Amino acid sequence: MATSTPLKLFYISFIIISIFTPQVLSSQQGCGAESGDCIDKSAALPLKIIAIVAILVTSLIGVCLPLLTRSISALSPDRNPFVIVKAFAAGIILGTGFMHVLPDSFDMLWSSCLPEKPWHKFPFTGFVAMLSAIVTLMVDSMATSIYGKKNNSHAAEITPESTDVVKRDDDEEIATMSTAHGHHHGVIKEIGSGGSQLLRYRVVAMVLELGIVVHSVVIGLSLGASNNTCTIKPLVAALCFHQLFEGMGLGGCILQAEYKLLKKAVMVFFFSVTTPFGIALGIALSNTYRENSPSSLIAVGLLNASSAGLLIYMALVDLLSADFMGPKLQGSITLQIKSYIAVLLGAGGMSLMAKWA
Repeated sequence: MATSTPLKLFYISFIIISIFTPQVLSSQQGCGAESGDCIDKSAALPLKIIAIVAILVTSLIGVCLPLLTRSISALSPDRNPFVIVKAFAAGIILGTGFMHVLPDSFDMLWSSCLPEKPWHKFPFTGFVAMLSAIVTLMVDSMATSIYGKKNNSHAAEITPESTDVVKRDDDEEIATMSTAHGHHHGVIKEIGSGGSQLLRYRVVAMVLELGIVVHSVVIGLSLGASNNTCTIKPLVAALCFHQLFEGMGLGGCILQAEYKLLKKAVMVFFFSVTTPFGIALGIALSNTYRENSPSSLIAVGLLNASSAGLLIYMALVDLLSADFMGPKLQGSITLQIKSYIAVLLGAGGMSLMAKWA
């Protein structure tokens, strides 16, 4: 697929940065270590192991649910319940970007552990989030353009004239020619219209997973490196809720993208294991990794800002705007109202979770 080159480069670069940045920063000392009655490394370890299992299971359930319920007619992509559930999941993703990732980035890059200049003199979080949204738009647009040109060239090769090989003096063969002629017109129409829509679904699914994977590694790392039992317990519950419904949103996009089984399995795998992987990485680095070290704050804060810009762009442009301005929702005010309520519930639920995570 032609979208694979720009998307894979974008995808791989973010994953490499998010995975290896903590290892580079692990030797930095923090400006303030955790302290208090809740700090207990031996008691925190079992909680982290439980978190790995719980988050892995809920992530698998969330992302696989839309794929497994495809056989249920009421939940097929062309039915109203699917649209409402997808709107709810989009609200979850939007709430994640605005209420979790973006505030975390502001806190990190405005931390008192960082020097006054330049970090307290310029809103780097907003700037990086803005650039991330623009870069996401560029990747989205360029991937669509490249794949669209490939589709157009493929459609041009399938011409009605290429089927005109039958003899004109045979009535039966002329009828066959007419059938083939009409069939290939249908093929060209399908490539031109349906293929374009399918492309949008595929680009959306891949770019959305990119933002989720980057964010998941960062939050997993923070949980794994923490020894605060008072914050780990509510954080695990919040992350399970988050991964379940965020997975449903991604699973719906994967379903609409109509990927082959192997690619579906790969996307499900990466979404499901990134947060548990981040927790395991945080456990491995818990003796050396310091969340409050200047280098850690800068790197993780910038990653969070990038992820926030990507998630907000995807939620507003490729998920909500695409559906609400599409013919299905535009044709039904009732369905629009139900979907708006679903968006508010999703975003409201994630806003409530911000109290604990």
